[in-house]
Amino acid sequence: MDQLTVYVVDDSKDAADSLATLLELLGHRARPFYGGEEALEQAQHEPPHCVMLDISMAGMDGLELARRFREQFGDDVILVAITGSPADDPRVKATFVTVDHYFQKPVTLEQIQKLFPD
Repeated sequence: MDQLTVYVVDDSKDAADSLATLLELLGHRARPFYGGEEALEQAQHEPPHCVMLDISMAGMDGLELARRFREQFGDDVILVAITGSPADDPRVKATFVTVDHYFQKPVTLEQIQKLFPD
């Protein structure tokens, strides 16, 4: 598989950095961001193949961020919602119409491998 550019957006620096490191170890170019505005700005210069985003972030939440990435890139970007909330949470359900995948924290190696098969 070709190396993919993956944005990891989470207002928890540890969570973003850890997931980005795991993606790098799997051979992808991962970029951690700690807020939605920063990720959207970088996307103007380096469009991502995939954005893995936390739903519950301070400032711009993941729902708004997913909407803006989808608006800008359409189906050319894979959007993955990541949250500690269960799938029946109303905020999570609202995200389903915009994202391609949903993972509950903590994200496992198996989930990532299924998302990016060789």
